[in-house]
Amino acid sequence: MRPFERDPERMPSRRTTARGILVLLAGACLAAGPAAAARPLNLPTPPSGTPAKGPQPELPPEPKPSGIVFPVVGPVTYYDDFGAPRPGGPHQGNDIIAPKRALAVAAEDGTVKLWTTSASAGCMLYLYGKSGTTYLYIHLNNDLTSGNDNRGKCVAGTAYAMGLRSGDGVQAGQPIGFVGNSGDADGVHPHLHFEVHPGGKAAVSPLPYLKRARHLLYAAAPGSLVSLTLRGKVVATSEGELRLEVDSLRASTGLRIAKVGLTIALAMPPEAVVTSASSLVAAPRLVRGKAVTVSTLPETTTPQTELASPGALTVDTVSV
Repeated sequence: MRPFERDPERMPSRRTTARGILVLLAGACLAAGPAAAARPLNLPTPPSGTPAKGPQPELPPEPKPSGIVFPVVGPVTYYDDFGAPRPGGPHQGNDIIAPKRALAVAAEDGTVKLWTTSASAGCMLYLYGKSGTTYLYIHLNNDLTSGNDNRGKCVAGTAYAMGLRSGDGVQAGQPIGFVGNSGDADGVHPHLHFEVHPGGKAAVSPLPYLKRARHLLYAAAPGSLVSLTLRGKVVATSEGELRLEVDSLRASTGLRIAKVGLTIALAMPPEAVVTSASSLVAAPRLVRGKAVTVSTLPETTTPQTELASPGALTVDTVSV
């Protein structure tokens, strides 16, 4: 399937409804993050409208070893609700519960199409991945305030990343939208309804993809210069490295994330400054469990810096 070849309006007809979300919230306490394996289900009609032929496997093909990028940055809750009953038919994706306006990012390199005319899906986006897989991002933000005002439109800066247009190429991990509750999710907890369509065909359970996905520490426009302020606890120190369990994050872009819950390895050069409230202290004070605030040097945003690959981010200062 070439991008934009088919009518995108077919798939939004089987979306999450407000009643379905209330069921989701009741069940979300069963798991935070990946949950039990999916039950065997009969897959719905493929998006093309042609009947499914023969036995349809529930699990998608094994992803590449590196996996996709997790489509939401920051703390999330999700569980296996693929195929769950909905008034419009079986649920076609997984609902990823996240704070309002949490960043939604590209799961892989590809091309995007913005879709704004489905009353049930609200503000949504198609990502046509280079692998041939199509991903749907549904119920993106349409609020202008922290409340549920519904005064925003499905436009860049509200629902979609600033400057993003249909037909744009994007890189894995690039911000493409903001989590919300538009469409028939209006009034319930913000979440991203995420669908996976291998080969652009019938939806399959996203759960195996999400369980193998790589979680970003932060996200920003590719090539942008970003510094971070990280609050957390020291896990370990060694020559040239500081391992940190990150509790919260503030980026020079204005991005703020609470309850990060990731452990990362930062490069710590000899010139990095370690300070206390009263005076300079030596690096050996950075013992396991010590609460610290770490500022990083500005780095050009790449997949490696967003993933906080070992040594991709460099310590500038540490405040004990």
